Parts: sequence; structure tokens; C-alpha cells
Amino acid sequence: AYQVVEAPGGERRFNLRALTSWVGIARLFAVVLSCLAFSLVASTGHFEGPYGTWCMFTWCFCFAVTLLVLLLELLELQSLLPLSWDDFTSAFSMLAALMVFTSSVLFPATFISSPCSSNLCARQAVATTASCLCFLAYALEVGLTRAKPGDISSFLSTVPGLLKVFEAYVACLIFSLLDEYNGVPGLMWCVAVYAICFIFTLLIIIFTIGRCLTYIPCPLEKMLVGYNFLALLMYLTATVLWPLYSFRGRSRPNPCGRDCWWNKHLGVTFLTIFNLIAYLVDLVYSTRMVFVRAPP
Repeated sequence: AYQVVEAPGGERRFNLRALTSWVGIARLFAVVLSCLAFSLVASTGHFEGPYGTWCMFTWCFCFAVTLLVLLLELLELQSLLPLSWDDFTSAFSMLAALMVFTSSVLFPATFISSPCSSNLCARQAVATTASCLCFLAYALEVGLTRAKPGDISSFLSTVPGLLKVFEAYVACLIFSLLDEYNGVPGLMWCVAVYAICFIFTLLIIIFTIGRCLTYIPCPLEKMLVGYNFLALLMYLTATVLWPLYSFRGRSRPNPCGRDCWWNKHLGVTFLTIFNLIAYLVDLVYSTRMVFVRAPP
């Protein structure tokens, strides 16, 4: 569906499907809900500290980028950008879903206290609800734009591509929790694993969006399978070594607040397991895409 309007420089055509399709409607909901979330929290004036700053950044960032995506598709200007638009929008929707989900958990856990009876708390509760609904809107977009089985025209919309975004994001969460690892060889190896896998995964995402993977002088699909296998082995060692060297001979402090080293190391342990599972699923899907061909 297009609409042509007269402009000073001639006719301009608008792609109304950018707003009326299911993907466009999901993006519109995400724009409205993210705007509602950061507006309500800004009106309270209580978003201090790293967690509050992160939540506000998430909602503002997702609002701005999603609005830009809608405008570019409405004006049909995305083809002028030197990047793979489908890969970019798929990666961003996955990243936005993860970021908003994290904020939807962090914000109420940090700023909402019980009992919740004041006007301030009511606005924070509504902001949290809007954030949760915003996550559902981005999750719906991910589901709507995910590539069908056998379709690899847009790599980052496939399951392995979406997992790449998940793996990179979880690695960023791990980096934010790293504490007290210098001087311990086992922990330093784990940090090296997180950094190496993050760098290579991020490069794959950037090269895919920038249409640079075709310049790699080797079979790309098989290279990704090999990388996923090596990353899986490295994360397997980190899954064993991190809790072993973190908690061996050390008991949980009492009291142990939000910034307690025990909580941070426990968080890294669980996030490492999450990424281990992600790389395992990534390897399985990548192997099927490369070596298992659908019958004609």
C-alpha cells in the first residue's frame, strides 16, 4: 500500500505498509510503550545510580532507533544505506527485546519497594508494566521477522543469527559483573574466553550487517560451524573453572548486598551457563543448515 503526495520537489511516495503491517504495528507499540516508560520514570526523578541510568538509556535508545526505523521504511530510504537492512532490523529487534527485558527486571527490583501505595510508586509500577509490554512488542517483532526454515537470505533473522545477538548481549552482562579475577589464572582464562568469544561474535554481526562476509576467502557456513564448536569448548571450560576458582575456600559474606562479590560471581556463573547453552543450540542449528539439506 502506497500513498503519493505532492511535495515541492515533486511527488513523494509513502510506504504505508511500514505502519499497517503486523511488524509495523509491533514497532508502533514499542515506540509508544518505551516512550511511556521513560517519561513516567523521568517524571519521578528517581532513576539514579548505574541501574537507573541503564534502564533510562535502554528505553530512550530503543524508542529513538525504532522511530528511526519506522520513518526510514515509511519514506523508503532504507535502500540508500550501505548495509543489509533486514539483518540490521532483525539484530536490533533481538537486542531491544533483551535490553528491555533486563530493564523490566532491574527497575522494579531496584526502585519499587513494598508496600506500594504512593503516587511515586504508582508511576513506577505503570512504567514497569509499560516496559514489560514493550518487551512483548519486540519479542513479537522478532517472531514475525524470523526467517522461515531453509531461508538464509537474511542470516541475522535465522535462529543462529538471533543467537549471535543473544550471545554477545550475555557476554556484555558478564563483563558488567566481573570482579576480583586478577592474579587467579583460572579466572583470568575465563575472562579471556568471554572476551575472545564476544569479539568474534560481534565481528560476525557487524560484518553481516555491513555485507562484508562475502569478502572472507573461505566457506563462510563451515567457518561458522567451526567457530561455534570452538566457542562451545571454551565456554565449557569456563563453566567449570569460574565457579571452581570463584567459590573454592570462600564462604558467602554476611551481609551480602547488591554489590557483594558473591552475588556478582554467582551471576557470572549462571550467565556463563546461559551462553554455553546458546552456543550449543547455535552449533546444532548451524550444523543442520550446512550439512543437512532439505529434500527437493
